[in-house]
Amino acid sequence: MSFLQVYVDYDAEQPLVATRDGERIAKELGDRGIRFERWATRELAPDADQEAVLAAYEAEVSRLQAESGMVGADVIGLTPDHPDKQVLREKFLHEHRHSEDEVRFFVRGEGIFYLHLDDRVYVVGCAQGDLMSVPAGTPHWFDMGPEPDFTAIRLFSDTTGWVADFTGATLAERFPRFEALPTGQEAA
Repeated sequence: MSFLQVYVDYDAEQPLVATRDGERIAKELGDRGIRFERWATRELAPDADQEAVLAAYEAEVSRLQAESGMVGADVIGLTPDHPDKQVLREKFLHEHRHSEDEVRFFVRGEGIFYLHLDDRVYVVGCAQGDLMSVPAGTPHWFDMGPEPDFTAIRLFSDTTGWVADFTGATLAERFPRFEALPTGQEAA
């Protein structure tokens, strides 16, 4: 289930905001220039390939591409049996930026974005049906959990793939990880 927690960047213990209300999440993030939407989900086979997933969400993806100028879309996913799951998790747990917007739609499963905006950290738990767009240049990190199990559509304008500019900041080390947050649990 989706959630938002907002912290002062020096205090990862007590959130200033904690909500699971989708409209409030969208407003809080929208006030900071972050796009968050809930899309209607589609019934897909557990082993649906990229073509089937993109076809199921063709209207939404096309609309978003027309609005944003994104030219490409693909499907990524990880399962708990992936041999490199820990290496991949560690890669995304360090604060970084991108030269283009990072746009993800969660077809199934969940993951957590951490957005470092000025002196605040916005912890956004995304679940099936959530679209998250992190603007270019926004310091952030992502946690897929110790047993990642998700499928997401990625939209992009640069076909070179995922390119990160790591900030070197250690802030991410002080914030609770996936397993300590309310993913699939009651809100904090």
